[in-house]
Amino acid sequence: MRIAILTAPEGVEQVELTDPWQAAVDAGHEPVLVSTAPGEIQAFNHLDKADTFRVDEVVGEASAESFGGLVLPGGVANPDFLRTDDKAVAFVREFFERGRPVAAICHAPWTLIEADVVRGRVLTSWPSLATDLRNAGATWVDEQVKVCDHGSNKLVTSRKPDDLKAFCETYLDVFAKDSA
Repeated sequence: MRIAILTAPEGVEQVELTDPWQAAVDAGHEPVLVSTAPGEIQAFNHLDKADTFRVDEVVGEASAESFGGLVLPGGVANPDFLRTDDKAVAFVREFFERGRPVAAICHAPWTLIEADVVRGRVLTSWPSLATDLRNAGATWVDEQVKVCDHGSNKLVTSRKPDDLKAFCETYLDVFAKDSA
């Protein structure tokens, strides 16, 4: 399965990119780094610059149709940049419209809020997003990982890097079952 991993050109929390990426590779899937600009993205370890990663596809040229699912890593700046990019928001929304599974961790649900796809859904996130999610019509829960199927697709969410093991196991299980 091809899995889109969407990030902005800078600001993604590196471990929230690399752990889901490696989990997809280990499970025999093809992760694809999608961003809003070609070239490389700059990852961060919290507020410090970390590694750079090569972009495989650019939003606006990529379609949800060519992917089995979407992973949205966090980092504070990453989803904030993504939610101001109309093509990135449309790309995210397309996965929901096509009924494809989506997984988001930490601050990533900010992009989901902008795509207007959380209304009536139950999800978790970094705690500071709880009010934003409630204001957007979602129910926020404080759980390590939450799978919501109250909508057009399955939505997997987690709170923080400490939840990555459970997040990766769950998103891969949900994506595999959804594509079967």
